[in-house]
Formats: sequence, structure tokens, C-alpha cells
Amino acid sequence: MSLAAAAEPILASRVWPAEEYTRVTFETAKPIRHQFFFVPDPARLVVDLEGVDLGDELKSVVSKVRADDPYIKLVRVARNRPNVVRVVFDLKTAVKPYVFPLAPAGEYKHRLVLDIYPEKPRDPLLALVKPDPIGEIAKAPVTESPAPVPEPPQPPVALAQKPAEEPAHKPAERAPEKVAEKAPDRAIERVADKAKPGVMRMVTVVIDAGHGGEDSGARGRGGTLEKNVTLAIAKRLKARIDLEPGMRAILTRDGDYFIPLAQRVNKARRVQADIFVSVHADAFVQPHARGSSVFALSDRGATSTAARWLAKRENESDLIGGVNLDIKDPVLARTLLDLSQTATINDSLKLGKAVLGQLGDINTLHKQAVEQAGFAVLKAPDIPSILVETAFISNPEEEKRLKDSAYQDKMANALFLGIRRYLAQNPPLARTKIAQNP
Repeated sequence: MSLAAAAEPILASRVWPAEEYTRVTFETAKPIRHQFFFVPDPARLVVDLEGVDLGDELKSVVSKVRADDPYIKLVRVARNRPNVVRVVFDLKTAVKPYVFPLAPAGEYKHRLVLDIYPEKPRDPLLALVKPDPIGEIAKAPVTESPAPVPEPPQPPVALAQKPAEEPAHKPAERAPEKVAEKAPDRAIERVADKAKPGVMRMVTVVIDAGHGGEDSGARGRGGTLEKNVTLAIAKRLKARIDLEPGMRAILTRDGDYFIPLAQRVNKARRVQADIFVSVHADAFVQPHARGSSVFALSDRGATSTAARWLAKRENESDLIGGVNLDIKDPVLARTLLDLSQTATINDSLKLGKAVLGQLGDINTLHKQAVEQAGFAVLKAPDIPSILVETAFISNPEEEKRLKDSAYQDKMANALFLGIRRYLAQNPPLARTKIAQNP
């Protein structure tokens, strides 16, 4: 048998560029042996694949590298020696590569993953001054600010010096509705003027668009991918929050790429987020399942069978998306294992209740109360965190609505109103220092 006949074919090759890092994936039916090394001046990453067929799919990786990829300039593929194919990545800057295999998971077979990170990691704090990152892949259109709502805005920026359970202003002291409708920003200023003396600071909301990259999440019958819906809604929610005085939003991902669950939590902690909202649109085994749901963390088990099933499904994102298990972060490990967070869970339930109340105005509620389960992405011990299932993408009717830009705007606005109501009733305490790396 010839070497060509015995060679393992590459079933699929994929490139996921982003400002944070670029991922390259080679998928095969069987594991493949590999070696890699870095060559400086000019910077190149060289990967040798043993026993691999130099076929069309492997060669196609050359055309899959985009001109705006932050790290890869171009790719060259050729046979280096008998039974070895060499893939050379010409780089645009100094990088720190990780190359690792993944066992079959979800719809994928064996994968060899190349994660090309910048030599100096991107600081998530830069997102505060760079609202339109160059690594953005699937930029969703954002509409103008929604029409004013009857409820007058509340001042989330007037912060209490005492525990969050005691609001810094009296609930009855509200601006007239007509003033709020004509000038919402001015209404906020007038309410803030009436508040008791406190400290003014920016409230930071981290928005997590579920899934991404290799992990497409749930798929609707019409082919709609959850990862695209969640990113579109997350971007609209960020745009709405950024229009609000005293509030700012940061996305855990701004394009179509994968982020491990632990890193999503870590990003929120690094910017000292006041609130963490993870946006999803899951599927269920029964296509008639419908409605919106809100989940908080539980350290005592799930509140329902469906919540337990959903948490298990979401926590498997790391297996599907592909996490390098050789990278161990002891700080993150302690964070994800720390379940002594009763106060934070209670705040998360309050946040979830406020958001659920607004979602009920635009969609059927799958459950009338906030549910709880062991979602890994909600395990920041010091940040009120919720996971929102905007709708069931497996329901053809809801899939159609989730694809509609007008409905995405309504969903984003409902999430915003819930967040704002929570902050008005539970203003975050003043900080003694600005956000910084732990």
C-alpha cells in the first residue's frame, strides 16, 4: 500500500480570526501526530503533520485566512518529507501559540487545534476605550435608541455608602412621566438630584454572547445558529446600555470565535463588573417548547429537571468549543469552585426577577420564576450573574422571531430595562479603587 493511500485525509479545516486570538482547526477521523516550532525574524509558526494526505481540504486552509486577520499574514502548505506535510503560518506580529488535540465531541471528530495568541495578552479594559474592535467578524446592525418607555429612568449611578439592600433614595421620589418621555437623560439628572448624598461612578455590565466559533450552540430547524443570534442581541444590548448615562457595557466576545467558560468569568472579574448577563437561545427535544427563561446559579442542585438538563448542555460548551486542558490557572480554579457565595446568588435572583418581569412583556415566559442550576459561566463569586434564554431556537415560530432585527431590538431593550430596574433598587456600593487586573 502506498503512503498516499495510507495517509489520513483532512475532513475539514477552519480558521476563526479575532482580535483576542486566532484559532485554526484541522479535523480528522483519527488522531494525527504532530510537531510544531516557532521561527523568529520573520515570525513563523511551523506545524508538521504526520501521516496526513496533502489533499484539497488541507490546501484550502490557505484561502481561508482573511486579509484582516490580526495575527496570520498567510499560510503555506507543502510536503516536507515522506509521510510529513508541513504547514507554515507567516505571522504579522509576535505570538504565543498553543497546539493541542481534541477528542471527538458533539458533531466533531478528532481535531488538532492551533490557538495563536498575541505575545502580550489583550487587556479586556481596552474594550472600554475601543468600542469597535478590529477583530469583529459578524458585525450586527444596531438601531437607534428605542422609543421612551412610560416608566421614568432611575439613577443607577447614585451609589450607596451602606449595604445594597438599602436604596440610596426613596422609591416614591420619581420624575413625572411626561418629563421622562420627552427628555429621559434630564429625568435621570432630576431624580439623582433628589437622591441622598452618595458617590457617583460608572456601572459596568458585562454581556456574554453564548457560544461562538467551533461551538455553534443550538441550531434551529431553519438553520439558524444560536451563536449568531446571541451575538446580535448582545451587541444591541451593549449599544442600549452605552447610551444610558452612568452605565457602560463590555462584550465577552465581539465576533464569531470561541471563549472558554472560565475565561468569560475571568473577563468580568478583571473589569470588576457590577453585573454579568449571559445571553442564549437554546433548543429542546420537543419543538413546541417555547418562551423566555432566566437562570441564576445554584449550589444545591437544579430547581427543575429542565434546568439541570440545560446547565449540563451549556457546561459542555468547553468540550465542543475546545479547551486546552494543559493551561491551568489556579486563580480561576478557585473562582469556579468557590460556592460560598450566598449573598451574590441572592443578588442574582433579584436581578433575574427584574429581567424576567420585562421579558414577560414581549414574549411568553417558559417559567414564571427565576430558575437555578449549576451553570459554570455564572460562578463569579462576587458578581450578580444571570443566564437568559431569550427563546427556544428549536421552536420554528420563535426561531423566526429571533432572526428578526426588530424583535432583537425588543429583546435587548427588555434586558436593559430589567437591568436598570435592578440597579435602581440595588445600587452597587462605592469602590475604593478602579478596575484592575487581579
